[in-house]
Amino acid sequence: MDDGHPLGVFDVFSKQCPSRGTLEHVTGRWGSLTIGALHEESLRFNELRRRVDGVSEKMLSQTLHALERDGLVHREAQPTNPPRVDYELTPLGHAVAERLLGLIRLVEGRMPEVLAARERYDETREGLGAR
Repeated sequence: MDDGHPLGVFDVFSKQCPSRGTLEHVTGRWGSLTIGALHEESLRFNELRRRVDGVSEKMLSQTLHALERDGLVHREAQPTNPPRVDYELTPLGHAVAERLLGLIRLVEGRMPEVLAARERYDETREGLGAR
C-alpha cells in the first residue's frame, strides 16, 4: 500500500497522514462517548443510543461505521427475526478505550477547577463589557 507513509512512520500533524482521520474518529464527541460506552460490554444499537445521551440515530450510525472501518468496533449481526446487531470493541478498540477513559476520568475529576476557571473567565469578560 503506497499512501506515502512507510509502515510504522505516521505523523498525525501532517494533513496527509491517515492517522489524523482515526484520531478525529476517536476524539470527536460521539466517537469518544461511543468507545467509552462500549468499554464495559457489548451493546445493541438502541442500548448504545440510550447510553450515549443526546446522539441522534444518524450520528451514532455514522460513528459506528467509522469506528468499525478503523478496526476499533466489531459489528455482529445475529440471523434472528427481528435481526439482532451487537457492537463491541475489538482488542485495538479496548486499548484505545483504556487511554481515552483515563482522559475522561481526569476531566471529570478536575471539573471543579474547570468550572471555577470558567466563572473567572466569564466575570472578567463581563467586566470588560463583552467586547
